[in-house]
Amino acid sequence: MPFYVYIIQSQKDLSYYKGFTEDPVLRLQRHNSGESAYTRHKMPWKLVYLEILHTKKDALIREKVLKKYSHEQIEQLITSKLNSIND
Repeated sequence: MPFYVYIIQSQKDLSYYKGFTEDPVLRLQRHNSGESAYTRHKMPWKLVYLEILHTKKDALIREKVLKKYSHEQIEQLITSKLNSIND
């Protein structure tokens, strides 16, 4: 079963949120329904980056790295070949 690292962008203030999940569609729905306390005040959210990883450990490590990225680094990543949304 694959794991996913994702980045969503608030359509309210254009900020980014980074996370990991096993089901990116369901996770986005939960962000947009207000189920996440951290993201409910910045709805709606749009999925802008998705990266597929093979293990939960790899996904957690990658998420931790992405959380340290600058706004500029995130924007470069969104347009990179690593973004599965671009496939």
